[in-house]
Amino acid sequence: MQLVDRITACRLCADRFASSKTAHAPRPVAWFRPGARILIAGQAPGLRVHQSGKPFTDASGDRLRQWLGMDADTFYDRARTAIVPMAFCFPGYDAKGSDLPPPKLCAETWHADVMDALGPMPLTVLVGGHAHRWHLPRAGGGRVGSVTATVAAWRARAPAIFPLPHPSWRNTAWMKRNPWFEADVLPALKARVQEVLE
Repeated sequence: MQLVDRITACRLCADRFASSKTAHAPRPVAWFRPGARILIAGQAPGLRVHQSGKPFTDASGDRLRQWLGMDADTFYDRARTAIVPMAFCFPGYDAKGSDLPPPKLCAETWHADVMDALGPMPLTVLVGGHAHRWHLPRAGGGRVGSVTATVAAWRARAPAIFPLPHPSWRNTAWMKRNPWFEADVLPALKARVQEVLE
């Protein structure tokens, strides 16, 4: 069985998800293929992605594609783009209706094999703090601070790695407080995406 099929069949967190407020069954969303040029390492699927079975089919995905300067066809072309979240399934909501964090068990079980299968990537885009904390130490990026500090130090990791905040619309206030992100980071990121895809 191929790696994507093994991940798609995974039910390790079935009991965990059944006990969440959403009481849902696992539905791993594995969207990658060896040979891709860009790795988008996110957090975990949300409820809409859980329902669609396709990554970033929500407002966060719309914003992320704007940040990358990518249209949907390119973004979802597995020959060019690998989308590998820290957890392949929607983790559910807690009793207050907030997103649960990605279960560590998922990355511990699958990520080494996925990274080995993908091989070296010309460009890795790290979306949110969970992805920063897992990928940067493994890439020799040293200690990882807050999301703001990590994103602000983007030049130290470019052009191979771009750490980003989560593209959730809840982070609009963060973007207003940090105008350098749109002014400096996004133009460099878009240029690198185009360079890698050419």
